[in-house]
Amino acid sequence: MGSATKDDQALLLDAIREFARNELLEADRRWDEDETSVWEMMPAIAELGLLSLPLPEKFGGLECDMRTYASIIREIAYASPSTAVTVSVHSMVCKVLGMHATNAWKEKHYGHFGSHESFAAFAISEADAGSDVASTKTIGTKVDGGYRVTGSKMWITNGLHARWFLILCRTNPDGPRGTGLSAMIVDGVETGIERDKIHGKMGIRGSETVVLHLSDVFVPDENLLGQEGEGMKVCLGALDEGRIGIASQAAGIGEACLDEMISYADQRTQFDQPIACFQAIQEMVADGAVDLEAARLLIDRAAHLVDTGRKDPQASAMAKLFATEAANRIAYRAVQVHGGSGYVKECRVEQLFRDARITTIYEGTSEIQRLIIARHLIKDA
Repeated sequence: MGSATKDDQALLLDAIREFARNELLEADRRWDEDETSVWEMMPAIAELGLLSLPLPEKFGGLECDMRTYASIIREIAYASPSTAVTVSVHSMVCKVLGMHATNAWKEKHYGHFGSHESFAAFAISEADAGSDVASTKTIGTKVDGGYRVTGSKMWITNGLHARWFLILCRTNPDGPRGTGLSAMIVDGVETGIERDKIHGKMGIRGSETVVLHLSDVFVPDENLLGQEGEGMKVCLGALDEGRIGIASQAAGIGEACLDEMISYADQRTQFDQPIACFQAIQEMVADGAVDLEAARLLIDRAAHLVDTGRKDPQASAMAKLFATEAANRIAYRAVQVHGGSGYVKECRVEQLFRDARITTIYEGTSEIQRLIIARHLIKDA
């Protein structure tokens, strides 16, 4: 955080850990059961400062460094993976706005982003433009004083209650593939916006996910992020740091699974002894601990590079790839250790197993991370 000491950071982390485990853990179980939203907790989340983590101090934020931020997301995810991704996506949008929004826009709006009333969403994906962002079909037509935007966005996290949407649209429809795309911040109170909640998700059900329809929505010139035609650069740059957030979410899920696994192994008795005594169980616990520690170190390295001005897309991709795949391995082992009990919804590892699965998909699939890493290693890739 800005000028905060290590003691200040430790106190903040302790407060967030206590809040998450006391207030979010059981709520997250209910959101999963009912497919309801973390939104009910947003005023408390904002009051704790979790929506202002990346905001500069001059705008009322905590100006959190990336290593501290990653630790915070991990603590939240331990109790509520849905809340972790909610905070992570909002924070990612805040970082983009800090780097690319016009001064005119920031003076009017940026200082409000620590409040749940200025909740933000990252609206890039479309039905036919997921990993292939260059296939974006949403159109931004230049008009007097701004743009008129029409199109649909898919899988939009935070989309149900978001006030602001960071979108990517095609401002030069006749340009070559991958060009003519611009990034903008759309005010959710404008007319022509429709939000359709996506139901039936496998996991992170407390996280809002919508299809966003934009019909002739007006976006003022001052809401353009960067220069017209630089949208790919703006959005893909944001994902480098966003991937550290998702890696941290995955590490929090993995840590929760590991703790559940160890606790159950100590309590469950078979053949007149705790199953923790059996070598097969010990091996699963050990493998989980190694996976988790390696994930933490990769996340810490990627975050350190950001904090020291040496942001590295390869490091972020490595952290995201390993941490998310590791979380799925640890969750698998946690269910295995629990046996039949781990296969029913009353057992938390059943939910964590489902929650972990999405981490290898959103904000860049594992396959995309491997592609990024390979392109940094192979000259002609």
